[in-house]
Amino acid sequence: MKEDLLDLRNLTKNKIKELIDLALDIKQNPEKYNSKLNKKTLLMIFEKPSLRTRVSFETGMTQMGGHAIYYDLSTSPMGKKECIADTAKTASRYVEIIMARLFKHENITQLAKNSSIPIINALTNFSHPCQILSDLLTITEKKCQLNGLKLTYLGDANNNVTHSLLFGCAAAGINITVSCPSEEGFSPLPEVLDKSKNMAQITGSTIEVNNDPKQAVKNADIIYTDSWMSYHIKDEEKEKRFKILIPYQVNNELLQLAKEDVIFMNCLPAMRGMEQTAEVIDGLQSVVFDQAENRLHMQKAIILNLLKIK
Repeated sequence: MKEDLLDLRNLTKNKIKELIDLALDIKQNPEKYNSKLNKKTLLMIFEKPSLRTRVSFETGMTQMGGHAIYYDLSTSPMGKKECIADTAKTASRYVEIIMARLFKHENITQLAKNSSIPIINALTNFSHPCQILSDLLTITEKKCQLNGLKLTYLGDANNNVTHSLLFGCAAAGINITVSCPSEEGFSPLPEVLDKSKNMAQITGSTIEVNNDPKQAVKNADIIYTDSWMSYHIKDEEKEKRFKILIPYQVNNELLQLAKEDVIFMNCLPAMRGMEQTAEVIDGLQSVVFDQAENRLHMQKAIILNLLKIK
């Protein structure tokens, strides 16, 4: 039976370990994997713009002996002249695996429902599973563990990264504190919080949401932030959002309230002077480019795992 990676709400600690161990081996011993995907093709469906997603997936397929096809939905009939179900059924006859970077999460669930091959969510408005699995790989490299660490997320928390962080941290046993504005539209979805708290009960981790960034970063091992201006937000909202979110900007003052060996994470793209200052993202505690690199290694592991190739 085929498997998909659409979100992290059913992720287990054992699956996280399996993927991290595989990604580490791929990273350390790339020559072992340079023909694992011989004559295999990945279809990459893009509705949203991308740098890291496209380059890392396409490079990963090439480095493992496979091939990737870039398919731009701006020139596609999918969802317009042709329904998503028909696209999925047709593509399943041509390639071995599909990844899609879409606006609506329900569209990727439709792809998966009608596809006979694995589907990878490379980002939707609800979930960003490849990013967070890659982040867990980065944290493992930097901290040599996951269980019992504290991750603090600061900023706009009603987005795909925060939702996936809540699921991923809960499954991994990481204690997560989300600190965000109290204004409407900035908090994680209630159903995500409920599900992640249920997951946390299994691993013994804790989940907290507050509006006090200084309190939130105390004893943090990891401080994480994301863009204040996601793709769906209109430019005219920038000034209003800046005033609301500026107390949650990651700066040296906030870093100094965390643990001395705290690391700073941002999945990129990042705007210096907005969600973080330049001195933070370009400083010694920043691991943002390690995160970006690890997209390549983790996504290779995800592809091999879904295709059941050892």
